[in-house]
Amino acid sequence: MIIGIDASRAFFKNRTGIEEYSFQVLKYLRNKLRNSKVVLYLRPESLMPEKCGFRVPENWEIKIIRWPRLWTQAGLSLELLFHPVDTLFIPAHIVPFLYVKRSVVTIHGLEYEFIPESYSLFDRIYMRWSIKLSCRRAKKVIAVSENTKNDLMRMYGISGKKIEVVYEGYEREKIDPKKVEGKIRSRFKVRNSKFLLFLGRIEFRKNIVGIIKSFEILKDKYKIPHKLVLAGGLGYGYENIVKEANESRYKDDIVLTGYVEGGDKWKLLKNSDVFLFPTFYEGFGLPILEAQSLGVPVVVANNSSIPEVVGNYMRPLLVDPKNYEKIADFTYKIISDKELRENIRKAGFENIKRFSWESCADKIAKILLKK
Repeated sequence: MIIGIDASRAFFKNRTGIEEYSFQVLKYLRNKLRNSKVVLYLRPESLMPEKCGFRVPENWEIKIIRWPRLWTQAGLSLELLFHPVDTLFIPAHIVPFLYVKRSVVTIHGLEYEFIPESYSLFDRIYMRWSIKLSCRRAKKVIAVSENTKNDLMRMYGISGKKIEVVYEGYEREKIDPKKVEGKIRSRFKVRNSKFLLFLGRIEFRKNIVGIIKSFEILKDKYKIPHKLVLAGGLGYGYENIVKEANESRYKDDIVLTGYVEGGDKWKLLKNSDVFLFPTFYEGFGLPILEAQSLGVPVVVANNSSIPEVVGNYMRPLLVDPKNYEKIADFTYKIISDKELRENIRKAGFENIKRFSWESCADKIAKILLKK
């Protein structure tokens, strides 16, 4: 059996979200597909796998498809037309429309349907059309949460029999607490300071303006000494977020770090007092698991896939992302109530046992190998 995999998002230096998913799934598929011939399709701008610490198995082949525009629909489609495979795996949303054989696609969420103001009009139209068509043409659809599965069934009319829920994992190898001890680099302006942390793309969908407003309440009402660290690359609508931070009366205590690499990310997480993630919508919510794995208490929203990912103990504690007062009050309670803090820490450690990239890749491999 020959399996083709769209690896165009997997091999980049600064990976987030879908890129990290693609990389981790490929990393753990190496053992699962060791007896199959696998072809990885890359874009010209992709790093070669070894540059990302990825050793390609002997029976895997790399093909760089040099196509300037419409890479998936033109370049990848033509490659598959002239050199067909038995099964095609797309880790991120879009199946080549000209591909007529067996395909498996992962859908990470329908954020653009629920938070349309976070996307341009073109992006909304293109994603709605292409993802709906991809789900209908694919032999099997992988949803990263039950919530995403339900959204696909309800909004796009996709049969539940066609959808397999496969949870994401988290990077166990890099989050040993002993390996992330140490000082945080001075450029983050939080050395020797207590701080609250948001980690993710700086964009409207993540409710970062709401986090800033909640932080101002914490300062006004509870006089906390903490800084607020907003760590991540810039996304859609970031201008309004930067403006809100710069105009805040506590702007000197708000730190925008930009994208942070692996080692710095884990140190920021480990040293934060509370991880704030009251976002408007998540297809999965991987940063929640990363925080829990390091024993960092989380404040998360009561929407989308978050209740299913965060664990049973936390479900009654989830907050309305638009209720800034509630976010502030719950955050302060975690800071000030040692017993609550410890219970949330323990619940987080227990919750993450449900997730691993090994298990994720194992389930995907079984889907790909099924004839």
